[in-house]
Amino acid sequence: MPLLLIPLLILGVLTLWIVLLPISILQRYRHGKARRRARPLAVRLNAWMLLASVPPFLAGAWISQHWVPAALPQAGLGLAVGGMVGILGIWITPIERTPQGLFYTPRAWLVLLLTVLVALRIALGLWQALQRWHVADSLPALLAGQASLFAMAGLLLGYYLMYAWGLKRRLG
Repeated sequence: MPLLLIPLLILGVLTLWIVLLPISILQRYRHGKARRRARPLAVRLNAWMLLASVPPFLAGAWISQHWVPAALPQAGLGLAVGGMVGILGIWITPIERTPQGLFYTPRAWLVLLLTVLVALRIALGLWQALQRWHVADSLPALLAGQASLFAMAGLLLGYYLMYAWGLKRRLG
């Protein structure tokens, strides 16, 4: 009897994901453009942890090249572009010093751009999966078109890495 409930559980989780995904993307945008207090310890820890995540990311892209052609070059390109966008982002971010501490507000248009890019990449992945749903040997073809996932991940990692290090530098 419990085995009969497994397909219903899977369908329920999938439905919940479909319903909550747009809400989570909207919430990510709302939170991303909010004014924040820069706590020195949190900023330093974030910067170092992001830097520590770059080698495993590149190692994963290197290993993935066995199944996903051009994964490592796409990951590197994404890191480079994301780093440039992160430098631009911290350069244009207004930072205000108050008696309560240092506050910064990321630019809403830049947060919207990154959020839309993530949403478009999710939509592209779903569309590609639906296109190959009925094909028998679709997994190799599906994996061959997924190098842009590494580019998107690199873009976000590079952006947040440079933004965190720029914020750390501005804190002094």
